[in-house]
Amino acid sequence: MIARGFEYPTAIQDQSISPILEGRDLVGVADTGTGKTAAFLLPLITKISNDRFQKVLIITPTRELAAQIQDELKMFSLGIGIHSTLCIGGASLSMQSRQLSRRPQFVIGTPGRIQDLQERRRLNLADYQNVVLDEVDRMLDMGFINDIKKIIAFLPQKRQSLFFSATLPESTKVIMQAFLNNHVTVSVKTSATSQNVDQDVVNLRGRNKLEVLHDMLNLEEFKKVLIFGRTKFGVNKLERELRDRGFAVESIHGNRSQAQRTRALDKLKKDHVKILLATDVVSRGIDIDDITHVINFDPPETYEDYIHRIGRTGRAGKKGVALTFVN
Repeated sequence: MIARGFEYPTAIQDQSISPILEGRDLVGVADTGTGKTAAFLLPLITKISNDRFQKVLIITPTRELAAQIQDELKMFSLGIGIHSTLCIGGASLSMQSRQLSRRPQFVIGTPGRIQDLQERRRLNLADYQNVVLDEVDRMLDMGFINDIKKIIAFLPQKRQSLFFSATLPESTKVIMQAFLNNHVTVSVKTSATSQNVDQDVVNLRGRNKLEVLHDMLNLEEFKKVLIFGRTKFGVNKLERELRDRGFAVESIHGNRSQAQRTRALDKLKKDHVKILLATDVVSRGIDIDDITHVINFDPPETYEDYIHRIGRTGRAGKKGVALTFVN
């Protein structure tokens, strides 16, 4: 925990770990950046350490979140012989099949690839006595509801089910009823994220949006910047324009392969670039603690999207700035 930056448990960890260790089903509702991943990983690692025949399935909406969870799993389980397989699109299906044949204790993946592996008989969902659905509201927003229902149908009746979501819209209730049994609910929704983020509007007043962005990015305080665009086409266009102006920039969106997404994130984390452009594919689940600025170059579709975008800064107790361009 200390190695991950947690000297004391966060609220979601403090209230979730004990019920999970007791074997209870649990619904956890928490804002982004609150240590939710550790809240389920730590007790599950303890459970597997005590019983190596137990297996864990973790389902997430995006490849990036799945990869992040695997990274945290490796950190928390260092030296205790726990193995995992990442099952996501954009990566080798045959390699994932080979890794699954070695019977890892943890499988972490996205709904489409998990269902694909199940249908190919490379993954037997009936073997998984511990199942986590993470960022469920986002999964439903992305149209995964039928995939999730099919996956649940193949799970063993006797299991521990953990359900984590930033919000609980009505659409999640159907999944909760099918997935959970006599569950505990832990809700630690706070405004901590917005308190750590200075939010402002950039009124263009007829000025060229690209020129305004150019001037901002040249300011010293813009050290590590995440810029959100609405479409893949728009992000690609902005990337070309910024590169033409001499900025070191990377981008990630739905048309990029998993290897390209991973490389782009690594470059930002390692300070090889200071600017990352993205669509809302990364508005959740990306854990980069030192992003100084989030810029909404294009406005988000919904208020929830806005909250998740700005939640990429002001993390781990640090201050951040969120700016939204308006005409």
